[in-house]
Amino acid sequence: MGRAKARQARERGARGAKTEGGGIRRFFTWKRLLGTFLGLCLLTMGAFYVIYLLVPVPSANAQATMQSNVYRYSNGKVLARTGEVNREIVGLDKIPDDVEKAFVAAENKTFYQDSGVDFMGTARGVLNTLAGKGKQGGSTITQQYVKNYYLDQDQTVTRKLKEMVISLKVDQRMSKDEILAGYMNTSYYGRGAYGIQAAAQAYYGVDAPKLTVSQGAYLAALLQAPNQYDWSNATPTGRKLATERWNYVLDNMVEEGWLDRSARAGQKFDVPQKPKAAPGMEGQTGYLVAAAKQEMIRQGVSEEDIEAGGWNITLNIDEKRQKKLVKAVEEQLEDRLDRKNSKVDATVQAGATSVDPKTGSVVALYGGVGATEHWMSNATRRDYQPASTFKPLVFASALENGARTQNGDEIGLGTVYDGTSRRPVEGSETAFAPENEDNRSYGPVTVQEAMNKSINSVFAQMIVDADPAKVKKTALALGMKDDESFVEQPAMSLGTMGASTWDMAGVYATLDNHGKKVTPTIVKSAEHKDRTFERVDAPVGDRVIGRESADTVTSALTGVVRNGSGHEANTSAYQAAGKTGTSENNKSAWFAGYTPELTTVVALFGEDAEKGRQVTLTGTANSGRANGGGFPARIWADYTLGALDGGSDARFDLDLAETAPPEPTETEEPTEEPTETESPTEEPTETEEPTEEPTTPTRTPSRPTDTPTTPTPTQTPTGEPTDGGDQGGATGGDDGGGEPTGDPGGGDQGGLDPVRP
Repeated sequence: MGRAKARQARERGARGAKTEGGGIRRFFTWKRLLGTFLGLCLLTMGAFYVIYLLVPVPSANAQATMQSNVYRYSNGKVLARTGEVNREIVGLDKIPDDVEKAFVAAENKTFYQDSGVDFMGTARGVLNTLAGKGKQGGSTITQQYVKNYYLDQDQTVTRKLKEMVISLKVDQRMSKDEILAGYMNTSYYGRGAYGIQAAAQAYYGVDAPKLTVSQGAYLAALLQAPNQYDWSNATPTGRKLATERWNYVLDNMVEEGWLDRSARAGQKFDVPQKPKAAPGMEGQTGYLVAAAKQEMIRQGVSEEDIEAGGWNITLNIDEKRQKKLVKAVEEQLEDRLDRKNSKVDATVQAGATSVDPKTGSVVALYGGVGATEHWMSNATRRDYQPASTFKPLVFASALENGARTQNGDEIGLGTVYDGTSRRPVEGSETAFAPENEDNRSYGPVTVQEAMNKSINSVFAQMIVDADPAKVKKTALALGMKDDESFVEQPAMSLGTMGASTWDMAGVYATLDNHGKKVTPTIVKSAEHKDRTFERVDAPVGDRVIGRESADTVTSALTGVVRNGSGHEANTSAYQAAGKTGTSENNKSAWFAGYTPELTTVVALFGEDAEKGRQVTLTGTANSGRANGGGFPARIWADYTLGALDGGSDARFDLDLAETAPPEPTETEEPTEEPTETESPTEEPTETEEPTEEPTTPTRTPSRPTDTPTTPTPTQTPTGEPTDGGDQGGATGGDDGGGEPTGDPGGGDQGGLDPVRP
């Protein structure tokens, strides 16, 4: 009886489960689901139809009726006005058919068949916008034309919906040819060029009717990322992407039957011409404006928004200091060059960046002889090696990480190293035995002496002791930029990577600011009635290395100025710290220095602009080897003297590491000439830099500019101070940088954007 009741209970449970499951299935039937879906579709279509009726085709937007931008010095005085629209409307009948098709192939292969809207692409764009993924593709040519001409560049759901509705209406009212012509004439191509005609002139120096299919394919590819794909300022990655995009355009043309395969096979990439400064951008103005624009772009303002105008931009540039910097370059360098008759002098380029270490403000900048003559900014280009100006960063990393020598001694200013030329480094899997300048050996030397004389063999060993990976990490934290030339190996100690005066000014300003990160900043404020400018990074940030580490490096660099290769910058008018640098084959010469109030980096570059390659500076102004302790140090000294109104009583407030000896006190001006001493080895006799007493006569505000005032080694053919050790290469000769790396960027093609930081 018990078993019968249990069976009945199980049967009742099973029937209940079937009834419950059947109820759920009856509720979620396919008919109800389909009906719900269709209902939602009808509601969506109805809502869209209402929007379609309510949203009119507006008038042209503000970007289509451009305004000017006003750039001012820090004191409010107008520096420049820009913003005249570089645009000339041309009809589609003036544009070659294959160029026209290149734009369709690049952006919207179904352009001639669609209704003006890519619903799937737009929906994807809306979802990405809602998800916070930013700018996304998927728009048709019609939609892009509507965005350019009628709307703005904001990435919002409302703007995307308006774009879609207006595109449908425009597609009904205008022919495809009119839409395509409008798109090509309103798009922004970079270099301040709006429209196909301006772009043809900006990139190839021809009118739109004379564009080839290869050139047209590049201009069409350019629209995806004008700044990144601009060949003259693109990084290696940017050039690779631009080439891939160019190939994509041509392949699509073949696929659509707009280009024969044989013609496609014969296409070669036509490298664009170098950019030219716009009228009114003469002298340093173009460099300053371009640097400001690039900084705003880095802070999140689109290039299109800047070019649209309406901005009132105040720079940190101090008008007085800017003029002092230009004057220093002219008097200490340009007045001594014979650019017309000397092949060497014709290749010399100078660049400089000056920063307030307490605020990060770029107070002066020198980009070259003039933006209309040499558009690439020598202040911000990164295609030359910083050479021995990198050595203090090796020391900083060793201090910061408590590194020890191979003998277990903690590294500090008094640590003794072997300064023998071509001495193989110990403890490294990568063999390296750099030559000191003139193959000179020094024997046992302290780190202070090695810094004063810039002894390659010492810092090659120190970077092994400190670990190249840790040194690179410290360098990046201080403000250097990473690229493929920044290789973690012993040769890195000699500054074999690429860097700009802008980068190095930030690095040295950080040391000057006791280890708190300084990011050079040229834009003080930027105001616009419709847009806002807000910084994403602070000019002065958190501490990136300890104060003791930074201050101990500063102590070492004061020795370089007092008693070492930087003695041309020495004067009783201010206290200074600095480091010289001369790169492989004398292609660049640097002086990076600072006072408690001002950090400035000056560099010379040898550039054969016509052949697009780097060349030696040897023979500049008939002065033999142009090292960092020569022209760059003199420019630095004259500028700093003027920028500080003839001098300053400010002194470095140093908190030294325990391993560092007390900072040497400054001594009176010597009354006798230094005597010659023999090298510690049997190398040819030459004058050593003194290691205790300063040998440089005190420089006064009215320092002479014709000849150096300090006796120099008798083996230096120039009469200029040598940059001890900067020239030594792994294979001998004058080459700095140890293992020769060749030209990192090649002429003025590599590195940063032209006239951009």
